[in-house]
Amino acid sequence: MAVTPPPEYSENSIRVLKGLEPVKQRPGMYTRTDNPLHVIQEVLDNAADEALAGHGKKIRVTLHSDGSISIEDDGRGIPFGLHPEENAPVIELVFTRLHAGGKFDKGKGGAYSFSGGLHGVGVSVTNALATRLEATTYREGQVARLVFSGGDVVEPLQARKQGEGDRKSGTTVRVWPDAKYFEALALPMAQLIHLLRSKAVLMPGVTVALINEKSKETQTWTYKGGLRDYLMQTLNGELVIPVFEGEGFADAQSDSFAEGEGASWCVAFTEDGQPVRESYVNLIPTSAGGTHESGLRDGLFTAVKSFIELHSLLPKGVKLLPEDVFARASYVLSAKVLDPQFQGQIKERLNSRDAVRLVSSFVRPSLELWLNQHVEYGKKLAELAIKAAQFRQKAGQKVEKRKGSGVAVLPGKLTDCESRDLAHNEVFLVEGDSAGGSAKMGRDKESQAILPLRGKVLNTWEVDRDRLFANTEIHDISVAIGVDPHGPNDSPDLSGLRYGKVCILSDADVDGSHIQVLLLTLFFRHFPKLIETGHVYVARPPLFRVDAPARGKKPASKAYALDEGELTAILDKLRKEGVRETAWNISRFKGLGEMNAVQLWDTTLNPDTRRLLPVALGDIDFTQTEALITKLMGKGEAAARRELMELHGDAVEIDI
Repeated sequence: MAVTPPPEYSENSIRVLKGLEPVKQRPGMYTRTDNPLHVIQEVLDNAADEALAGHGKKIRVTLHSDGSISIEDDGRGIPFGLHPEENAPVIELVFTRLHAGGKFDKGKGGAYSFSGGLHGVGVSVTNALATRLEATTYREGQVARLVFSGGDVVEPLQARKQGEGDRKSGTTVRVWPDAKYFEALALPMAQLIHLLRSKAVLMPGVTVALINEKSKETQTWTYKGGLRDYLMQTLNGELVIPVFEGEGFADAQSDSFAEGEGASWCVAFTEDGQPVRESYVNLIPTSAGGTHESGLRDGLFTAVKSFIELHSLLPKGVKLLPEDVFARASYVLSAKVLDPQFQGQIKERLNSRDAVRLVSSFVRPSLELWLNQHVEYGKKLAELAIKAAQFRQKAGQKVEKRKGSGVAVLPGKLTDCESRDLAHNEVFLVEGDSAGGSAKMGRDKESQAILPLRGKVLNTWEVDRDRLFANTEIHDISVAIGVDPHGPNDSPDLSGLRYGKVCILSDADVDGSHIQVLLLTLFFRHFPKLIETGHVYVARPPLFRVDAPARGKKPASKAYALDEGELTAILDKLRKEGVRETAWNISRFKGLGEMNAVQLWDTTLNPDTRRLLPVALGDIDFTQTEALITKLMGKGEAAARRELMELHGDAVEIDI
């Protein structure tokens, strides 16, 4: 029997993906693939950025009978002259390069001061995933047209003069999305309408129209009253106090923020009904929220809390938390951030750490002033928050009583939190005593518990359940969490669970990753229901800190990076701001123990600014995962492990 030789691994095995190939190979990394709405939104965002910069008053979206979609604006039109360095028309670069566009030029006199994110993908992704894309630009008395198919130019740029009485400017893009990249080609109409209406809301005076050629319907939105009109139209529920609205933007004298950064907001409190919550950054909807929403929450909470303290309204024994104030709040928040950092390519969540402080610093004083000018409304709002706090505390006490006596004695090295509310409390399993010390000092005592672990945890993949408790560390973890070890088909009693989030916190180096793997092995093998019910998380501490000097009006600052990629992005940003190469200082954390309590809180523990990864099984079924972990963690699996490393070893970035 002939043995097939293994495929050769040589220089020819390495493929470099050029141009738009990466998008076509892995479209899910760049956009949503359930339908083409997001790729259309990329074009729409560009039109909105023109209006935001004050260069357009109309945006028109047409759904054509042949399934294509066109977006038309009356902005400045995309330049179509040759790029000085690339020797290709600028409009061609915009649609064919992943990292090209006017949004990167942030300096004085840049084309866009505020725009929707700088991930460097944008309309080039729209182009890559379309069977055809026609781009027409009108500027400086000329009209230029260019046609692409699958991201490649099929009709080169042609420019001609506009007619005499026809001096228009703007851009029209018509797209035919490619069915092979999307589960369905039909756009979700409710989401599209919401998106277009929100653009009109956020840009008072700009008219947004949707024309449907099939149904012969046209819808038009223009809002003069902005956020307030919009919120009042979407609210359902009795208002407790009048709507609180305001805005604040940094001026040229601001030490902390760039000129023009800030937010406008409109907040309503209702007794009942589903809260309406919408947030935007530079007009882009952030459906998963982010740090600007955390800033709004922080500002509201601090203002209401200080009003309650000033008027001595808090009953004895009641502790107020941010969610007590926020529980009945509906809001529309529109933030302007100069250089927004988003999570993921589709910009659903804002990650910029400074945005918490930015929004909070404008909301808090504004609401404090308003409450003290309207003391009656302030008292009604205080009453609503106190009622929510009492209800929450009562629910927490009920859980406590149900446990009855005979509770196992908690491990001595566990530093517990005060709250018993599963929705908010969390335990951090911390690698090493020194890091445990920083975590104890830096944590929020109300809701965060710390359990330091000594050394490497036992590899429990092949340990019998009955023998688990012979290991002190594992005994302590089980008792602290309040759940007994179990198998995938058992129905364990989760009523004793003591924390809503069980977070693994280890160094950002190779040893830390090993401890992470050992703990994940323990949870997958002996506490699978905790993973299934979404209680297990992995904290991500940073690997680098960058200290930047004061620049212009900006004070000296610190920025943290999870990895080399984020470090490069931070340094690029500093270069754009004109900081000299030698002026910044990069420190590398060898481990958590090197961080002081404040740094650990800022980067890893603070719910508003940390990165916390939920652990889930995903699409791979239990048996496949089990087989893979057996290969990785099983004692008699050295040969299978070696084969796995030989096959996939080059795909791993190892930081030694």
